[in-house]
Amino acid sequence: MTAGLLTAAYGLWVRPRMLNTCATREEIEGPFPGADIVPEGKRTPTMAITVEAPPSRVWPWLVQMGCDRAGWYSWDRLDNAGRPSATRLHPEWQSLQVGQRIAADPSGAHWFEVAALEPERFLGLRATFTLLGRPYPASGPRPPRFVDSLWAFQLKPLPQERTRLVVSGYSAQRPWLLTTLNGLLFWEPAHWIMQTRQFRNLQSRAEGSASPRGIGLTQWMAPHPSGFQPHHRAP
Repeated sequence: MTAGLLTAAYGLWVRPRMLNTCATREEIEGPFPGADIVPEGKRTPTMAITVEAPPSRVWPWLVQMGCDRAGWYSWDRLDNAGRPSATRLHPEWQSLQVGQRIAADPSGAHWFEVAALEPERFLGLRATFTLLGRPYPASGPRPPRFVDSLWAFQLKPLPQERTRLVVSGYSAQRPWLLTTLNGLLFWEPAHWIMQTRQFRNLQSRAEGSASPRGIGLTQWMAPHPSGFQPHHRAP
């Protein structure tokens, strides 16, 4: 009985808010760039944050991301081998081009490929790998069991030199049941943990704040504007 209630509460209340943290209805349901990058891809959860700095100050922090570059500004012990993410902009990491590979882990065995790049507006990072975790070329044929996903950052200028940073993407995978269960049990909570931390640190760096304001539990669990309750579009 208790387990059933907890499961229902997670599925009906916690999970929808977790997957679409702080995103508006328009950001979740409206068009998002990159739909043509992942064949047969479905829209993934949408998370967003408002940064008190213009896109020109947010973009350089995004451009230099990567384990072989400035890190991911998230939990460094988990995704950067404990090496602290950069706290300043590095000129040597400010060049990026479509097709370039960015190390996704400290070993360099896994990577993101820059799939879309529009300075100060949009950055799309694509990852393609088998269910055993082995990368395969995005330009080649898909293996029988795979995950093909786009992790994308959209920057929207707001009045008073602010930026709305929206993170979403697209994903395709096979077999559907196995990858969906893996997402429910691991990838969805992991993404929320890492993405909210990244938001906090990006906000702090772009704003030049010594202590990030961040996204707290009360913020993401609070009722959404206009009474809208965010939801996830299942793959």
